[in-house]
Amino acid sequence: MGQGLEKILAQKKSVIVKKWFDLTAQTYAPDTAEFLKSNQDQFANPVGGTTLNGLKGLLDQLEHGMDPEIITSHLDPIIRIRAAQNFTPSRATAFILSLKKVLRENLTKELRDSSFAAELIAFESKIDQLCLMAFDIYMQCREKIFQISANETRNRTFRAFERAGLISETLEEP
Repeated sequence: MGQGLEKILAQKKSVIVKKWFDLTAQTYAPDTAEFLKSNQDQFANPVGGTTLNGLKGLLDQLEHGMDPEIITSHLDPIIRIRAAQNFTPSRATAFILSLKKVLRENLTKELRDSSFAAELIAFESKIDQLCLMAFDIYMQCREKIFQISANETRNRTFRAFERAGLISETLEEP
């Protein structure tokens, strides 16, 4: 990342993270969004705290690294929550792309410089890469949820058949 964008992001980081968090919170129902934005205490509001901390870490990685393991450590908790809440894949991951909107709104003056605009385009490519990583995490989470659900259904059915005397659990010796 070029020095211009890096410097501006460092100066405006707290504003960018706050606005990104606000847009992310808006992907929830209105009452939930208000709660998430009003209380970021990790214990009173674990979803809000997890999301805010994750976004800070993701922005750091976009600026300085793109280490897949570190990105996953920040992205996984956010996506895991959204997957468990039955967000569609697009709704679960769209919050990442909203960072582009936040950047454009907060960097309007800087975007008049064509070299800065080129830096931003390169940065936005990393945001796209992050979104694809989020989609992969979402699909893994949903697959695990479906697997757990299928196992639970199978076990409930087995226990019901067993109680009805339709099957018996016997261990057969080879």
